[in-house]
Amino acid sequence: MIYGVRTILRYWLGKDIAGRNLAIYPDDTFVVSYPRSGNTWTRFLIANLLHPEEPVTFANIERIVPDSEAQSNRMLRSIPRPRVIKSHQYFHPRFRKVIYIVRDPRDVVLSYYDFQRKYRQIADSYPLSQYASDFVGGRLGLGDWGNWAEHVQSWIATRQGQPGFLLLRYEDMSANPRQELARLASFFGIEPEPQLLTTTIERSSAERLRELERVQGKQWVSTKNKRDDIPFIRTATAGGWKKNLPAEAVATIESAWGPLMQRLGYALSPGEPQPGLPAAALQPSWRGESSG
Repeated sequence: MIYGVRTILRYWLGKDIAGRNLAIYPDDTFVVSYPRSGNTWTRFLIANLLHPEEPVTFANIERIVPDSEAQSNRMLRSIPRPRVIKSHQYFHPRFRKVIYIVRDPRDVVLSYYDFQRKYRQIADSYPLSQYASDFVGGRLGLGDWGNWAEHVQSWIATRQGQPGFLLLRYEDMSANPRQELARLASFFGIEPEPQLLTTTIERSSAERLRELERVQGKQWVSTKNKRDDIPFIRTATAGGWKKNLPAEAVATIESAWGPLMQRLGYALSPGEPQPGLPAAALQPSWRGESSG
């Protein structure tokens, strides 16, 4: 009885974070990724694409593309349908329409390292090489996501090539945002008109997001009460690991996840395939999705 009362009270107070237990409708679209893979940028691209009449900021992003890991079930139920919802969940069979973002894990580990320091989950003195080893080994308490490979494979193995699944690589979005945004527009059934694409990219740029974080960071659910000296919106570049990740850490990640990385088009150091892999395993396959 007491448990039931507490559950009801948490719901009405908006303290029951939805997470994996959110109420799902058949017309929902989910923007999913392993954390620190470009989900925030993609949320802004989608929000600005779908709502060009209302420039998106940290003050309204949770109303336009809410975060199911930060918002309550009650709040999510208040969002008009059809909803677009951000999630970090591993494969969920009830997520029928999914945009999945993948990023080179060597860059993910650098971003996650700064994120955990910003959130005061690890000390600044935590050695980066040790962090990479613990990251691969799942020893950092990173929620319920599993490690990078487990999360990525849970979606790729089950949904790639299926209707209603769009796979995006962060690196392709960085190199050619206009092309990848056009793919997003087509996924939503929107005509990718040149001016709409231009406006969306400008309103979602890393420079603008960093300025929004500077002005609104103390109010946004993902950054309030966190360290101000470490930005949530980082360099927003691809390949930073080549300069900033110790060779030992690179070797740890590539040794653990090399075949999957190659399948997704990520060359291993110094760019040579691992011996013994079948040729089919080395074929990049991120374009093999359906946008139904």
